[in-house]
Order: sequence, then structure tokens, then C-alpha cells
Amino acid sequence: MLVDPAELWYREEQQPFTGWDFSHLAGRLVEERPPWSYLDRAAALLDASTSVLDMGTGGGERFLSMRDHWPSTVTATEEYPPNVALARRRLEPLGVRVVEARLTDIDRLPFKDNEFDLVLNRHSAFNSAEVGRVLARGGTFFTQQVHGRSAEDLMAVFGAHPQWPDSTPEKYLPRLRAAGLEVSDVRDWHGRFAFKDVGAVVYYLKAVPWLVPGFSVTTHLDRVRHLQSKLDAGVELAFTTRSYLIEAKRLERPTLD
Repeated sequence: MLVDPAELWYREEQQPFTGWDFSHLAGRLVEERPPWSYLDRAAALLDASTSVLDMGTGGGERFLSMRDHWPSTVTATEEYPPNVALARRRLEPLGVRVVEARLTDIDRLPFKDNEFDLVLNRHSAFNSAEVGRVLARGGTFFTQQVHGRSAEDLMAVFGAHPQWPDSTPEKYLPRLRAAGLEVSDVRDWHGRFAFKDVGAVVYYLKAVPWLVPGFSVTTHLDRVRHLQSKLDAGVELAFTTRSYLIEAKRLERPTLD
């Protein structure tokens, strides 16, 4: 008796997802990577720092992988409550201060002026003025971001549109400069990512809910079946991914107008 693939898709959307752990999709989601290594550069900056803030640490997965490079004073923020609890379980026993904090481009950070000589941010929103405020003079801000139009072609399959299409270097560079930072490196890249089965698409969209708000197998069953028909016809389920990187240093002294 043939099993309706929808039954498998319903199971996929019920699979748990914690932190920023996509191991459930190992071998089912194939992604091209940017030509730079965020972790390598972050590790080098950590080696030269005495205090660090890791913004939007998730469950602490990637930050924990750089533990051998941590300076003496280490702080991390996270805003999603389940991830806050997970990060605290993983990081606080190692001496990391984990602070629950909302991260947007307008929210204030709950830290003192000039508190950190390194601020790291991988894929989390940030307020440029606040980064400049908490960063010590001569300190470094290093971020890798998902471009606002990344996966736009995947969203279009489900009738969705980018929620933050202006999340680009062109938006943030002038804001960082206005906050007293001197930009030393900017890179913008696009590549591709592909799913080996439709269940992997379902899991991915449930794990990253801002791509297709309100997505579920029930509400988008016709679109999910459309993807299955494409895969059955030998069409690869490949889409566009975009990332950018910015490294900037807070000026030792304010610039004169």
C-alpha cells in the first residue's frame, strides 16, 4: 500500500528544532559556503581581545566551538526564550554571562559604554549606534549577516516575500560610520542551496519561520505537492542564498566635523 507523502511531511513539521542545529537535515540540505570563514576570523579576533560580546548566540553552538580562543571576560546575548535556557545550560558553567536581550536595529543593549573590545554577531539583528556605544575605542565589530533577499526564490514558491529586503551592506555601512566605526572589510556573496527531498524543505521552513510566515503543510499543501512533482520530474530543488560580512573598528578618537 502506497503511503501518501503528505504523511511524511506532517511528521517533518513536528520534528523538534532547538538552538541553531540543522543536524536533522544532514545529507538532505546541501549548501554552498561563502569564500570566507566566519569562525576562523572570529577566532583570530578573540585571540587578540580581553572582553567579548557574542550577540544572538542562539544555543551557543558556534560560540562554544571557539572556546579555546575565549578571552577572560565573555558575555553572550539571546532573545528567544528556549534558546536563552539552552545557552545558559551550555555556557554559564564555563563562566559566560548569558543575558536575555531583544536584538533589533532600534533596541538598546543592556551594557555599559565601552564595555567590550570585541563584539561578534552572526546572523542577528543589531543597532549600529548601540554597537558603537558598548564597543571600547579601538575595539572591533565583526558580523556575518544573511542578506535580506536571500532565499527570495524559495519564498516565492509559497507566495511569500522578503520581510527585510533592505538588510544589506548599503543599509548598515553608513550607520556604522555614523556610530564612530571605521569599516575595514565588506564582502557580499551569493551561492546556492539545494534540498534532496521535500520533507527537508518542510523542516527548514518550520525551523526558519520568518521565510514563509504561517507556513504549515496544511496551509501550503498544494505548493508542497508542487515541489514534489518537480523533484519527481528530475528538477533539482535549488535556491539562492546570499550573505555579507562586515568588519569595523571603533575609532580611537572621535572624528572632527
